[in-house]
Amino acid sequence: MKNRILFYGRLLTAFAVGALCLLAFFKHIYPIQIFNIQFVPALQSTLISGLGMAAVFICLIILFTLIFGRVYCAALCPLGLFQEFLMFLFKPFYKRRKQNFKKHHAFAGFLAAVLFGFLFGGSVVLLKFFDPYSILGNALSGASFGLAVMLTLTVLVFFKKRFFCTNICPVGFVLGFLSKFSFFQIRIRKNACRVCGLCTGSCPTDSIDLKNKTVNNQTCIKCFKCLKSCKHSALYYGVKEKAPVKFSPKRRELIKSGALLLFFGAAFQSGLRFSKQAAKKFKAVILPAGAGNVHDFSNRCLNCNLCVQNCRMKIIKPATKETPFVHLDYGSNACCAYRCNECSKVCPSGAIKRISLKEKQRTKIATAIVNEDMCIQCGVCAYECPKRIIIKKRGQFPLIAYDACIGCGKCATVCPVQAISIKPVNQQITLS
Repeated sequence: MKNRILFYGRLLTAFAVGALCLLAFFKHIYPIQIFNIQFVPALQSTLISGLGMAAVFICLIILFTLIFGRVYCAALCPLGLFQEFLMFLFKPFYKRRKQNFKKHHAFAGFLAAVLFGFLFGGSVVLLKFFDPYSILGNALSGASFGLAVMLTLTVLVFFKKRFFCTNICPVGFVLGFLSKFSFFQIRIRKNACRVCGLCTGSCPTDSIDLKNKTVNNQTCIKCFKCLKSCKHSALYYGVKEKAPVKFSPKRRELIKSGALLLFFGAAFQSGLRFSKQAAKKFKAVILPAGAGNVHDFSNRCLNCNLCVQNCRMKIIKPATKETPFVHLDYGSNACCAYRCNECSKVCPSGAIKRISLKEKQRTKIATAIVNEDMCIQCGVCAYECPKRIIIKKRGQFPLIAYDACIGCGKCATVCPVQAISIKPVNQQITLS
């Protein structure tokens, strides 16, 4: 009974998280900011802003993992929920073949060392291609990269179940390492186990070794499917029933840990250098209010596209080959709504700073410029400007107070002859 409660409780939590994720991307409703507790966005936000709610979330995730194990991957990770759904669809096919895939934890470890080394060095340029949250965000917003990865992941789940979570995912490796020392773990009562194989057939990560009657809690994602499938109460989730054995580091583990630290250090240095040079090759673009400048934003944007999906005016565009991070595009007669700061509200990683609506209305993201050779002196721009900083006297061209213009683009959208252009600024500033 207890095992079933654990299984269905985890399942209900996963469904609730999945529903909140879909609401955030498709309904402009963000009742509970579920993406703020995603590991990578919260970690980056902590690195950018220091102590705050993001730091609290990171500490809670780490503490939760040290107590309960790697539950995050089965209940809170949106990409994990997607794989769970795929496994439900593929369930009839799994019964026809034996699941026994090799693990490559060393690869996952070195990959995590490099990716997080870059992150701590100041750049997410590599991590955003492997972070589960960023991948799903790309896919839900229709970005080609995200869709391609999800298709690849679908094939991988069909053949290898949760192979990505145990052998590739950098977040999974970090949480898996912590899970090795968790207080609560899934364990096998050797005297009760009849080696029937039901638990191994239900395990999506191939974490159960029936020969030695042990569970690898580093790769175990705590989906509790094995507990539900066991008919003999041989599996249980809890503390160790006998006195723990004192930790005795093995030579191989020490060498592996040292190598990971070396890779992390090298990646950290590379991240520092890359973060300083990356933005130099990108052309000037208009960024959402709170993004700061191209240098900082290009190294912080995870390309999750949550801001793209929640932009009311649809002017925030996904990354392109020329501009590999989200940016504003005032084409198609659109502008940045003066009374909207949704992108600032939904960004979980700190790439777009949390600013109030009043702050947003004083943040200079661009500058409007009038082409007097095209202007017909109609004065519509002065009438429509939300800040009332365009002066139009009879018989004269409109005069824009450039020091007060925030670059929202409203004047350009109403100009009947397209005589007004919007130019990006190098550094966003808050006007007095």
